[in-house]
Amino acid sequence: NYYQDSEAAINHQINLELYASYVYLSMSYYFDQDDLALKNFAKYFLHKSHEEREHAEKLMKAQNQ
Repeated sequence: NYYQDSEAAINHQINLELYASYVYLSMSYYFDQDDLALKNFAKYFLHKSHEEREHAEKLMKAQNQ
């Protein structure tokens, strides 16, 4: 059924977006360590983490309409 397949595909995409968000968040904290001089990398990956989470939230909102 088309509806169920579409919903499953959107759920899969949501999971991918959230996974990417967590990976970027982890990378952000890695680069934010005191013994690394890469604070701009930390900011960049934190920004990317937020972007990916926003993508997931938009998909979840669209599913609930």
